[in-house]
Amino acid sequence: MLSVDLCVIGAGSGGLTVAAGASQMGASVALVERDRMGGDCLNFGCVPSKALLAAAHAAEAMRQADRLGIERHEPRVDFARVMDHVQGVIDAIAPNDSRDRFEGLGVRVIKAEARFTSGTTLEAGGETIQARRVVIATGSAPMVPPIPGLAEAPYLTNETVFANDRKPSHLIVVGGGPVGLELAQAHRRLGSTVTVIEMKSILPKDDPELVDVVRAALLREGVILLEGSAVTRIDKSAGGIVVSVKREGGELRVAGSHLLVAAGRKPNADGLNLEAAGVVYGPGGIQTDRRLRTSNRRIYAIGDVTGRFPFTHTASYHAGIVLRNALFRLPAKVDDRAMPWVTYTDPELAQVGMGEAAARELYGKPIVLRWPFHENDRARAERTTEGFAKVVLDRAGRILGAAIVGPRAGELLQPWCLAIAKGMKIGAMAGLIVPYPTLGEVNKRLAGSYYAPKLFSDATRRIVRFLMRLG
Repeated sequence: MLSVDLCVIGAGSGGLTVAAGASQMGASVALVERDRMGGDCLNFGCVPSKALLAAAHAAEAMRQADRLGIERHEPRVDFARVMDHVQGVIDAIAPNDSRDRFEGLGVRVIKAEARFTSGTTLEAGGETIQARRVVIATGSAPMVPPIPGLAEAPYLTNETVFANDRKPSHLIVVGGGPVGLELAQAHRRLGSTVTVIEMKSILPKDDPELVDVVRAALLREGVILLEGSAVTRIDKSAGGIVVSVKREGGELRVAGSHLLVAAGRKPNADGLNLEAAGVVYGPGGIQTDRRLRTSNRRIYAIGDVTGRFPFTHTASYHAGIVLRNALFRLPAKVDDRAMPWVTYTDPELAQVGMGEAAARELYGKPIVLRWPFHENDRARAERTTEGFAKVVLDRAGRILGAAIVGPRAGELLQPWCLAIAKGMKIGAMAGLIVPYPTLGEVNKRLAGSYYAPKLFSDATRRIVRFLMRLG
């Protein structure tokens, strides 16, 4: 029997952070992973998708070069080489998440599937593990909807699309969320015809005002969007697949060479025998309290498997909470108020904190400010003036939420993350000295607009004229 202070199940972002941190701080650690080290983010998610988006951005830059006075031309895309680039990025990062590295940190790595046999005991790879504390960090997997004919048809998910080195002539994407739209735009820019089928509206969890900007950009680039459309059946064909779609106005059949299913995620909780450990879970994931403890107080759950924000940075944040609780017995708790998320389309869409609709429900009449990129000199210089920044405040000027749609929105959102986390008021952002010319000036100008109505009012003019008369 292997006895350890901490057993971590899952070697994705959150699990690796817990294992490395705990081992380096003196705890004995076992790390159990049934598949690839690095988890979804390294192998099937964040890393390969952003590598693919970088190639797509380079191709689109050639098409748009004429806006800067450079002759434009249609790029010749070697799709197989693009996918080699994607794999090369994964390979370059993989050593940081490798078994060798973690064993070098003193972690006992077991490549097997874990299964609870009691509240603090597991079996993995024929070995019994007794742990004082356990962290479940098993992530999530693509959800495959029960569409008639799908099981018999060839289809891709985010776990298989990056292994495809043959450019789709027509990629059909089922699902208009962040994963579906990022991959749709990337393939369109790399030369594929792309159709996105979404039952509701694209990016349904984001601010509709910002989504409109993304939608317009996708349509302009030639992505076909079928919103308010339900897939009723999928059939194989000689050329690939045919998707039957029901929408307002009737039904249609869309023929394509490749099918990508991007219809959401489901927590990886099955197969762990959680019942034996006394851990409560359901379709939405493992239930935890704010300290990320499950119904068995010696077992924690972090990241996607909890059903909370399904992002890599969420799992990393959770890892820090668990380390403080499990190792130091500190009552650290999750605070999601400043949890950001970004959709890496072009333009990017980034949000943090409370949206306008939620703020109206809670505060009645929140203050909403906006500032467009076409009023930013750096954006004008780079001809990237599409989009705007938006902030939501309470009546006292406290920052409740922020959202940006435009160039490098994910980077520009970060000061707002800090402001919300620290409970700052809008004056803190308005008072910043920022370098010129930068896109970051959008944030300062947005914040400054809060004071404009009073600062440039008739009352202010009267006060100034009076003071000037005093000599």
